[in-house]
Amino acid sequence: MIFRGALSMTIRLLFFALVLINGNIDAAEFSIETIEFQSRQVRLTGSIVAPTKRSPIAAVVFVHGSGPQKRNLYWAKRFADNGIITLVYDKRGVGESGGVYESQQSVSEKNINLLADDALAAFEALRKHPTTQGLALGYTGISQAGWIVPIAAEKSGQLDFIALWSAPVCKVSEEDIFSRYTADRDGVDAGGRVPSFQEALNARTEKYRWPKFLGKDSNPSDHLQHLDVPGLWIFGGRDGSIPVDLSIQRLDRLSEAGHEYEYILYSHLGHNNMPKTFESVVSWIKRIVH
Repeated sequence: MIFRGALSMTIRLLFFALVLINGNIDAAEFSIETIEFQSRQVRLTGSIVAPTKRSPIAAVVFVHGSGPQKRNLYWAKRFADNGIITLVYDKRGVGESGGVYESQQSVSEKNINLLADDALAAFEALRKHPTTQGLALGYTGISQAGWIVPIAAEKSGQLDFIALWSAPVCKVSEEDIFSRYTADRDGVDAGGRVPSFQEALNARTEKYRWPKFLGKDSNPSDHLQHLDVPGLWIFGGRDGSIPVDLSIQRLDRLSEAGHEYEYILYSHLGHNNMPKTFESVVSWIKRIVH
């Protein structure tokens, strides 16, 4: 594991399936409240999961990865078990949420901004909820959330932190170049090594052209540079879906510019590392809010 402190995906985005692990979380330890909120004239539905036997220390919105994701109550309960109120919601056009799920152009400028507005609406619903008054508020999320959360966070201006798993800190086009080369496979070679972004770029036989119909090539750094809150990124060194080395370079650049951004690199893990790294994020949030 490599820790880096602040001071010192694709057009064919992989459907990111969160692996639910067995756990014994007593239902009496938390409450679940169904909540509805509006985003761009569409009703979205989610749940607020809160601890009942301890005072909450923070509250977060959990933002989805790619794919038709429903609210993930398992992780919300895990957060609540650690004193963190969590709002999880069904993605637009999925489950009980209205609207249309965009499956063909999920990383277009239009869709990324639409999902960012949905995340912002979720955050506002959480911020105004009576159980979260006086608490530190943040965004958490995974994978595709790396393009969504920075936009929503900049628009909000009300949050206190962000914490993301396997989230790209690079342009959509750069993630596409990388994941096309790796075929979205973790640990590409026999030794589990993943190529660098430069290797993937050099291997191209023709110049990459961003499809104009997708609009602007989304770049999270455009928004992260305007934030003034602590941030944590969790990376797996064997991640074949996002260019981790390039993302770390971008974070280093932002940190050198004075932003309080940190990352933890687990060299032996891949893209779906949340089950093994969850406690690292919880510990970081507890440190940030106290």
